[in-house]
Amino acid sequence: MELFNYFRSSASYRVRIALALKGLDYDYRAIHLLKQEQHSEAYADLSAARLVPLLRDGDAVLSQSLAIMEYLNETHPEPPLLPADALGRARVRSLALDIACEIHPLNNPRVLRYLVRELGVSDDNKDRWYRHWVETGLEVVERRLVNEAGTGGFCHGEQATLADCTLVPQIFNARRFDCKLDHVPTVMRIFEHCMTLPAFANTQPSACPDAE
Repeated sequence: MELFNYFRSSASYRVRIALALKGLDYDYRAIHLLKQEQHSEAYADLSAARLVPLLRDGDAVLSQSLAIMEYLNETHPEPPLLPADALGRARVRSLALDIACEIHPLNNPRVLRYLVRELGVSDDNKDRWYRHWVETGLEVVERRLVNEAGTGGFCHGEQATLADCTLVPQIFNARRFDCKLDHVPTVMRIFEHCMTLPAFANTQPSACPDAE
């Protein structure tokens, strides 16, 4: 397998965690987003969206981090990234989507570039935009975890799931942009617990081959 990704991409980090949890080997292919390498002709031939991450598994080419993680879970079932029960699976997917669909798209680098370059938003206001959507989005996740997670070390039960794979990279980005995080203690408790595990710690941005 080959993973085309960028070390700071939170969506890429999600997939790196999932691969590590599964114990799967892969070739790391760096695509530098700030250097616009995603728009190169060679990469465009692989990725219609010209985004990362992208997983190539033999002849199969997959995009979108959540779809890739679901694929890995179906093709390599152990350890599972989703609970055995239908309600649990729905809850984990919902938590992952709270981040991947409600927080992350508003703060994607191409969105931030458009705010600055096309709409003339100042860098200060761009950062305010970023922090607002991350802080309010994580507050939603916090409320859900307080009501539903119990005292377990993870977002759901006693095993890492798709929700944890999605949560941890978002906290890395939140810290990079100096977002307020003291209002989400349950989120941070789960983050800190996850980071004690090699699958999360050894795939973090600073540990990547293309880290700067």
